[in-house]
Amino acid sequence: MRTFLTVTAVAGMVATVAIPAFAAARGENADAVTLQQVAAENAQSLVIGSEATPEALDRGGYSATTPEEIEKKKQEEAAKAALAARVASQSRTSSSSSVSMSVPETIAAAGDVVRPLTSFNNFGTPYAGHKGTDYMVGRGTPIYAIADGVVVASSESGPGWGVYVKIAHNIGGKSVTSLYAHMLYGSRRVSVGQTVSAGQLIGQVSDTGRAFGTHLHLEIRLNGGYVNAESWLRANVG
Repeated sequence: MRTFLTVTAVAGMVATVAIPAFAAARGENADAVTLQQVAAENAQSLVIGSEATPEALDRGGYSATTPEEIEKKKQEEAAKAALAARVASQSRTSSSSSVSMSVPETIAAAGDVVRPLTSFNNFGTPYAGHKGTDYMVGRGTPIYAIADGVVVASSESGPGWGVYVKIAHNIGGKSVTSLYAHMLYGSRRVSVGQTVSAGQLIGQVSDTGRAFGTHLHLEIRLNGGYVNAESWLRANVG
């Protein structure tokens, strides 16, 4: 009987210690399984800041995102638009300045030859290699053909001459050509092949091409050779 009681007591003690331990062990294992499962289930949706892909930060598809960047972009576009408008306005002014003024289409010819300008301020300073005579005068001053003839050149972009007109004449049985350079953009009144009369308006004075100051550059060629334009005019104007 004593032995039975002893065995029963020992068994009870073992059960008392083992059952909580076993329960605790099951609880810990259950928790561990649960955490692993959660991690496995959310692994595909878990995003860590340091693991963001370059595509997520790529800004090549747009030029501005913050309010400051957007405002800067607007200012840049506004500045470009203003510049384009200013250039267009200047171009219109350059092309039409003085063209709308009242300009006589012809001047009374006193003879076969007339001066290309009714008046001018002074002569430009001659220099080596310069083949014409420069008549300094204000922008928009009308220019007239020196004699009857046929237009052989008329351009908005001559080599160094800028806007120019060239006319072939037969004066007193001699071949004469006259060239009028540095005219105002848009002021040419004659075209190639057109017949003109002495004193007929052909354009207006400016400083297009290689020019310093507004003036008429006049070249006169007699039988193929250059002559002093002013001396020739003085000798031939009636």
